[in-house]
Amino acid sequence: MDRLESLQVFVAVAEQNGFAAAARHLGMSAPSVTRAIAALEARIGTELLKRTTRTVRLTEAGARFLTDARRILAELEEAERFAGDLHGGLRGQLGVTAPINFGRMFVAPVVVEFLGMHAQVSVRTLFVDRVVDLLDEGLDVAVRIAELPDSTLTAVRVGSVRRVLCAAPQYLAQHGRPRAPSDIGKHETIAFGSGVAEPEWKFARKGKGYVIQPRARLLVNSVDVAVAAAVAGRGLVRLLSYQVEAELHAGRLESVLPDFEPPPLPVHVVHAGGKRASAKLRHFVDLAVSRLRRVEPLVSS
Repeated sequence: MDRLESLQVFVAVAEQNGFAAAARHLGMSAPSVTRAIAALEARIGTELLKRTTRTVRLTEAGARFLTDARRILAELEEAERFAGDLHGGLRGQLGVTAPINFGRMFVAPVVVEFLGMHAQVSVRTLFVDRVVDLLDEGLDVAVRIAELPDSTLTAVRVGSVRRVLCAAPQYLAQHGRPRAPSDIGKHETIAFGSGVAEPEWKFARKGKGYVIQPRARLLVNSVDVAVAAAVAGRGLVRLLSYQVEAELHAGRLESVLPDFEPPPLPVHVVHAGGKRASAKLRHFVDLAVSRLRRVEPLVSS
């Protein structure tokens, strides 16, 4: 009997609380089970089970060995299932969610590449600027830009993004450049948010935090509109670095108060299932993590 088979016998004896019950469960003879346990204990060099005429109980070493044996058998089962999925080809539907602009710019290309690699997989995307409950929405994987609360989901960090205050050169030439967060109240602002009230703008410097409630002349729920209004000189805007990278690089916008930027926001690929996630999900997550870690606007983790 090989080592894996002896592990299976040992786990069966422990879980069935006896040699005879384990033999029936495994479809083996009772003497075969007894011999397998004896050989396992001889190989390990310690007693794993205490036997009496009526009961079988684990020794201290046996209890610890049972935990390891269960883990080894579960990992073997998972490896066989994963290899079987690969051999038969990935198939089925995958649901992916991300913030609207981030999804359009960076996640959609990953989805398209993944579809090209796996002909029997289909993907449904939901790009929205809200936190999506994967279970409630019937989705498998999310890209989230935020500090994550504790949960049962598996999260892989791929980088972080900065919160950038910026304005058009012509606006700054006409209205002046703020020197501190308290100066923002003297300026026209463009606020981006999904609610009816202006979002707070938080800043930090040398361990001190600042919270500003801008009085926006323009409150929008579209990043594209916020960027266009800022480029047109309609005021200060605060967006995530990837959302304004092209405009900053081209000189259509300039960074304001860079010394007061708060800490970057982490970017994670989040999914359910852990090690028991399906092969298609694990392959998509691996691809997404690999590609997103190469995205230039993301600050290294």
